[in-house]
Amino acid sequence: MIARRRGPDEAERAAGWRRPDASMSLLSDLFAGKVLDPGYAEAAARRAASGGTRRRGGRLRGTGVLAVLAAAGVLLAVAGVQVRRSEPVAAKERARLVDQIHARTGETDALQRRLDRLRADTGRERAGALERSAEGRRARRDLAAQAAAAAEPAAGPGLVVTVDDAPAGDRGADAGDTGGRVYDQDLQALVNGLWAAGATAIGINGRRLTPVTAIRTAGEAILVDYRPLTGPYEVTALGDPDRLHDAFAGSAADRRLRALQERYHMRYGTRRTSGARLPAAGALRLRYAAPAPGAGR
Repeated sequence: MIARRRGPDEAERAAGWRRPDASMSLLSDLFAGKVLDPGYAEAAARRAASGGTRRRGGRLRGTGVLAVLAAAGVLLAVAGVQVRRSEPVAAKERARLVDQIHARTGETDALQRRLDRLRADTGRERAGALERSAEGRRARRDLAAQAAAAAEPAAGPGLVVTVDDAPAGDRGADAGDTGGRVYDQDLQALVNGLWAAGATAIGINGRRLTPVTAIRTAGEAILVDYRPLTGPYEVTALGDPDRLHDAFAGSAADRRLRALQERYHMRYGTRRTSGARLPAAGALRLRYAAPAPGAGR
């Protein structure tokens, strides 16, 4: 019987002996490249099997992106062509509207000038008719005494107050886009201050004011009796210039405008005049009437 020869390991195991680096055999095998983690092996196999398909999918995705970009470019080109085609039409329509505005404005101005001439002619005819009798002359004196109603033209010395928007490049730091502008309430305060100072007649840019005159804002325009005015705004007050100036200086209206001038650089100034003229205001329209007591007797 021939005994089988034992190897070194078997002899060591039979003798109960163990290698000192036995617990580090896995690390040794990893460093030696003998062991590959099963997960890595599976992933490598999967990658090798599907490598060609992924490349094809990448090519397909790249083709889709190019198609989308090409479609977007076509749409932008079509939109640009449409915009260029519509520009002449829009410009022509705008020019037509501007022409209509200018034409209507010219017609309105012409009608206003005709109305002013007719009013002046009517005033002269009325004055001539009233002068023909003592009763008419008394009625004319009563009518002239009603200067506040602005039924007759007025002339004489007075005080002229000028206000205007601040220059665009010379407004205060906190003025913003609208801080340096003149508003309707500024003119209202100014007119009320001049009435309180003793003015006998007042006009703004040549338009006569009455006790029922409206000063309002529509958009960026200031309306006086529903007629738009543009700056600078010259407010003419008839009366003794010195007395008007002394009474108006330091009033609430004067302090308001001076504060706007200092803060927002609005233009504001006063001057005396010896020959101001104000036209008659438009005739008041009768809205309500009732017979006087005993008028039917």
